Amino acid sequence: MKALLARSYGPVDELEIGEAPLPVPGPGQVLVRTQAAAVNPIDIALVTGRLRAELPVSHPFVPGVDISGVVEAVGEGVDQFTVGDAVIAWNGVPSGAFAEYAIVRADGSAAVRPAGLDARHGAALPTGALTASALLDEAELGPGSSVLVVGATGGLGGYAVQLAKRIGATVLATGRDGDRDYLQGLGADHVIDYRTENVADRVRDWVPAGVDAVIDVAQAGPALASSAAAAKPGGLVVSPLGGPPAFDRDVTARYTGTTTPTGRLAKLAGLAGAGALHIEIDSEYPFAQARQALTDFVARHVRGKIVITL
Repeated sequence: MKALLARSYGPVDELEIGEAPLPVPGPGQVLVRTQAAAVNPIDIALVTGRLRAELPVSHPFVPGVDISGVVEAVGEGVDQFTVGDAVIAWNGVPSGAFAEYAIVRADGSAAVRPAGLDARHGAALPTGALTASALLDEAELGPGSSVLVVGATGGLGGYAVQLAKRIGATVLATGRDGDRDYLQGLGADHVIDYRTENVADRVRDWVPAGVDAVIDVAQAGPALASSAAAAKPGGLVVSPLGGPPAFDRDVTARYTGTTTPTGRLAKLAGLAGAGALHIEIDSEYPFAQARQALTDFVARHVRGKIVITL
C-alpha cells in the first residue's frame, strides 16, 4: 500500500510517499481503508522527534492520528464493528492514518461514523473534540460559570468553545480580529484580539473577578502565567501542552491530553452528524500532496483542521 513515510526523525519536508506493507489486524483491532485523515500538532512532533524521549516511534514511521474510513477486516474478539462499517478513530502514537490502510483499535478510540457525518469532516473530529472534552472535564465548568479559551480558532480550541457553551458557561475566546464572527458563531460571548489587546485586562472588562477557568491550547511552559492572570483567585488553568506545577498566585494548574472514555467519541460524532457540533475544515489536500499539507500546517495560521483525502 502507499503511505506517507518518515524514514528517520527530521523536518516534515523530508517525508515521502512510498510503499509500506499492508497491515493485518490483530486481536481487538480492525483494518480500515482510509478515506480521509486530519493533520494535528502531534503528527509534527512525532515526525521531527521533538518528543522522542517521551514518545519514541519506530522507522519507517507513518504519521496521522485522526482517521476516517471503512472497515476492511476485523481481528479476533471484535464484535462492535463489522466489515463495511464507516468509522472514525483516534490512533494515538502508533499513528498510521496517512496511508491507504491503517490499523485501528476497536475500543473507545473508535466509533461508527453516523450518516450525517461525511468522511472529510469525520476525520477532523477525533483528536480535537476528544481533547477538548478532556480539558472541560478538568475545568469543572457548569451552567453560569465562565471560561477563557486561548487559541480558540484552532482545531482544538474551536471544539472547546462549542462544548463549553453547551454546558451553559459564559465563553471568552482569543483569536484575530478577522475571526470575531467565526468565534461568535461557535458560541463565544466575547472575543479578544490577542495581537492588539491585553487579554487579562479585557477579560476583567467582562468578568471583573476573573474567569473560573482558562483553557489554554496555544501556550506552554512559563507563558501560561499570562493565562493565569485572567483567572479568578481559586480558579483553574487547564492545558494539554504542559507547564509549571503552580503559579505565583492562587490559581491551580491542571494538565491533560486526549482521552477516550467508552462512548465519548460516538457521542461527539452523533452531535456532529446532527449538526449540533460544527467541524471547521481550513483546507483539503489530495493524498499525493500529503507532505505539502504537513508543511503548510507548520508554516501558516490554520483555522480549524487541514484534511488529507484518499
